Amino acid sequence: MSENHASPSAPASAAAPAAEAATVPAPAQQTRGRREPMFPDGPAPDPAGSHHERRIRSFQPRRSRVTTGQGEALRRLWPKWGLDIDGLSKLDLGELFGDPELPVVLEIGFGMGEATAEMAAADPGTGILACDVHTPGQGNLLGLAERNGLNNVRVANGDAIILLREMLTPDSLAGLRVYFPDPWPKKRHHKRRLIQPEFLELAATRLAPGALLHCATDWEPYAEQMLEVLSAAPDFENTQADGGFAPRPEFRPLTRFEGQGLDKGHVVHDLLFRRRAH
Repeated sequence: MSENHASPSAPASAAAPAAEAATVPAPAQQTRGRREPMFPDGPAPDPAGSHHERRIRSFQPRRSRVTTGQGEALRRLWPKWGLDIDGLSKLDLGELFGDPELPVVLEIGFGMGEATAEMAAADPGTGILACDVHTPGQGNLLGLAERNGLNNVRVANGDAIILLREMLTPDSLAGLRVYFPDPWPKKRHHKRRLIQPEFLELAATRLAPGALLHCATDWEPYAEQMLEVLSAAPDFENTQADGGFAPRPEFRPLTRFEGQGLDKGHVVHDLLFRRRAH
């Protein structure tokens, strides 16, 4: 999904870097049975399982190695701040965040979670439901949330489409963020891109009137497609008077990944659209 790589909002303790740099010890990997999950009480490999239809997905799970620090965060914090997208029940966001009045923004694809943690720290009055399938990133975000005292972050594991369609109620979201989604650059793969008319139709039913949909990408052809599709969506209106791209808002951190792209001459486009009040 996303490839956000921002600096943490606050430095970790002196002992943390060494722990984060170490990978899960080899003996633990060797003694675990082939079908035994690494984190029995953590994120499930395929939480929706076979009880939802097979369809083209906009993401590919990345099963890179989990560091010792990330694994420890998953073991301790997943039962408290994590949830699997199983599509079996509706979420009560007020109960999930412990505050029925807290506005909640859904972020689809958060990479290693550093930008998410920075936004959560800057806006404690907004809950962030951060969705991804990257296990190391899930552990990293949970660790950042704990170290920085971020009680307004929850981590969702699985398919965001199932989360939106099956588990969120109408008008329940105060915003939706999609930063640097997979651009699927090959023409035959364009159907896998997340920002499509069908996705926007679904998202509009879960966003409250006036809620902000914020997309960002450094892949210019995808940015042009996003602008075209969003401009044609009847449930959304561009916040820009000229109908074009928006300047990067201050609340979206300049990530390390983004900075690397800018150094290579990439142009980053932000799109800010509001759900119309019908």
